[in-house]
Amino acid sequence: MIRNTQEKTVIENAHGGIGKIEIHKKITKEDQVEGLSLFAKVVVSPHSTIGYHQHTDDAEAYYLLKGEGIFLDHNEARVPVKAGDLCLIKKGQSHGLENLTDQELEMIAVVY
Repeated sequence: MIRNTQEKTVIENAHGGIGKIEIHKKITKEDQVEGLSLFAKVVVSPHSTIGYHQHTDDAEAYYLLKGEGIFLDHNEARVPVKAGDLCLIKKGQSHGLENLTDQELEMIAVVY
């Protein structure tokens, strides 16, 4: 499978956060790739956040491609992150992400 989709979904106040994010889905559950629910490029707009939320049925990884932000880990610790960092959220853990800068934050999100 080769996929180069240009389709994007814009979400306002994701998981109770503020502002908007764009999700460019490359693989979803409908593709029936075993063990993988989502593979997407996510763009977090300047001064926007992904609200703190729990992953009860799956795990997620963020790989930051561009920009910097604050990752809220499973203990709600605020950890500075930047391009090249990997944030891992295990099944049952909670997390959030804040982009408090004037630049977009781009990352790859993998839900498995």
